[in-house]
Amino acid sequence: MVLTLKVISCAINYNDGLLKEEGLREAQKKNRLIKLPSLIEYFGYCLCCGSHFAGPVYEMKDYLDWTEGKGIWAHSDKRSPSPYGATFRALVQASICMAFYLYLVPYHPLTRFTEPIYQEWGLWRKLSYQYMSGFTARWKYYFIWSISEASIIISGLGFSGWTESSPPKPKWDRAKNVDILGVELAKSSVVLPLVWNIQVSTWLRHYVYERLITKGRKPGFFQLLATQTVSAVWHGLYPGYIIFFVQSALMIAGSRVIYRWEQATNMALVKKAFVFMNFAYTLLVLNYSAVGFMVLSMHETLASYSSVYYIGTILPIALILLGYIIPAKPARSKARKEQ
Repeated sequence: MVLTLKVISCAINYNDGLLKEEGLREAQKKNRLIKLPSLIEYFGYCLCCGSHFAGPVYEMKDYLDWTEGKGIWAHSDKRSPSPYGATFRALVQASICMAFYLYLVPYHPLTRFTEPIYQEWGLWRKLSYQYMSGFTARWKYYFIWSISEASIIISGLGFSGWTESSPPKPKWDRAKNVDILGVELAKSSVVLPLVWNIQVSTWLRHYVYERLITKGRKPGFFQLLATQTVSAVWHGLYPGYIIFFVQSALMIAGSRVIYRWEQATNMALVKKAFVFMNFAYTLLVLNYSAVGFMVLSMHETLASYSSVYYIGTILPIALILLGYIIPAKPARSKARKEQ
């Protein structure tokens, strides 16, 4: 899966290098390859062992700069940043994540969704079990991404520059693939791609989403759905993946409606109510949708969804339709009203 992304991005960046710089987006200008990499550079990039199995994916341009000591990796009078502290932090995080997963997983087996006892539960208990199943499964991904982050950091490739503080401190964000608190406490579905599988989300934005936008026009639901469909196919042609990523497009679109309503009011209490509504909506729909991602089969996915009356599908669609019926108008400031 990671190799697929690297091959595609390398080919597209080389093609961008053949185009005129005018009209290219900033990401295209930054990552374009002016000359064809050598065979050993290409295989080194594709098969770099630190990220080969679980990511994170990164750009060929960054890989070449790192191997050749250029850009932020150029040798200078400033001392080289030590990767050991950041590596140790990533390893400790990985250990904690694996401990959480091993402790929780026996209590929340995925087979429960098709067992008679699950069907006997009430609505709230079923939703709670969906939440705990998703919560448990996520620690497995937190673990493997933390391990991968540690390997990229200690190699030096994870270095992403210096902070503006005095004295400046090294940043190691290039290999960061997840913000655990950002995922678990997400205030909106829109922020999830920014905190979950971060590097793949960035890849999808640069190589799918932005390239589907017609120049001079704003992106809409089509670009979002197409991007999520590409992500589903990339993950594998299982019904659960397809359903989950279509669900995620609806989830994000519904969350945008709530956010627009929030921005359309000046009343502090109403704003807070919309913020909480978006948080609760994201928590509910994310963990409802995630069942498909975990179980993969059509039968188990639909059994889980139908057991809670398809609430996580109906709610986003209802919000999207309400967004057309009750369009959000920009809030007028108090000063402007007085004027």
